[in-house]
Amino acid sequence: MRLLRTVLAATAATLFSVAGAAVPAAPAAAADPQPGPKKLFTIRDPRVDESSGLARSQQYEGIWWTVNDSGDTARVFGIDDTGKVRAVLNFKAPVKDVEAIAVDRDGIIYIADIGDNKANRDMVEVYTIPEPDRLADKSNVKFHRYDFVYPDGAHDAETLLIAPRSKRLFFVTKAAKDQAGIYAAPEVASREGTNELTKVADAPGGVTDGTFLPDGDQVVLRSYVDVATMEWGEEPNVIARTPTPIAQGESVALGLSGKTVLVGSEGRNSSVFELAIPARKPAAAPATPKATPAPAAADSGEVKKNHNLRWIIVGAAVFAVIVTFLTIPPGRRERLDRMAENARLTGQQPPDPHGRRRSTA
Repeated sequence: MRLLRTVLAATAATLFSVAGAAVPAAPAAAADPQPGPKKLFTIRDPRVDESSGLARSQQYEGIWWTVNDSGDTARVFGIDDTGKVRAVLNFKAPVKDVEAIAVDRDGIIYIADIGDNKANRDMVEVYTIPEPDRLADKSNVKFHRYDFVYPDGAHDAETLLIAPRSKRLFFVTKAAKDQAGIYAAPEVASREGTNELTKVADAPGGVTDGTFLPDGDQVVLRSYVDVATMEWGEEPNVIARTPTPIAQGESVALGLSGKTVLVGSEGRNSSVFELAIPARKPAAAPATPKATPAPAAADSGEVKKNHNLRWIIVGAAVFAVIVTFLTIPPGRRERLDRMAENARLTGQQPPDPHGRRRSTA
């Protein structure tokens, strides 16, 4: 009996270990949430009192270009990642309301004089200057001017986008929801005459700045209260949003890693924060996925799973046989043996193995 108990325990242990090997591994833990916004620097230079745009330099690592809102002269400030102004580029242009700045892959800075709060401008302008050969103050920088006109009347705008590969310009108007739009410049803008814009899509309301991501497939748009990621294409659409820690948000630019953006606000001593680019949340897995037939040539993982299942079935059968053997009534010979042993111990005659009654005479 002791031997049978040992065999029974070993069989049960084997069954449990094999069954455990056949159980699929638990799903991996969910990815850690994206880190929250962190303050990167504060612009304390009194000359930058209405920062209204931000663009990462192509030529200088850790440098961003910014411009002041309406009321300032035509100049651009180069700011490092501590908030210090490292260069001021002055160009002699009759700017009215500069609201955005961008830099293309060739290191050309675009200064967008596109603000129009009263919607009464006949046309808007974009000025271009090259990034300097040396990061230092520079006066009388040579510039080019491009004039643009909307096809459906004047609009106030604060966002200039430059497609990374084609360098085509796009303007996003700042208006209420369902009224804002994205307008495209000609594929090659001309400095001769006026370039007519074309509306290509609707836009979220209240956009104050924006930038293409390096792959050109997505755009990040800034509003006063949040940052939105938009998939670019024939029908651009917002796929993710995240709030920002500062009010009166006026600027957004790529971070150094390419996976973050910098967001800023206007006013003196304005802070600049870094945060992760909003990303679409992955779709949730179905609660009860439908079973699919196994392929004709199963992979090694599937073969191993089926092999384990066969061992479970075989082990269960052995287990059942052992239990049955232990629990069925003892056989006739075993009963006679016990009776004979009892008779020997009590001094009685042992029972007849054929079942006949023994004579007492």
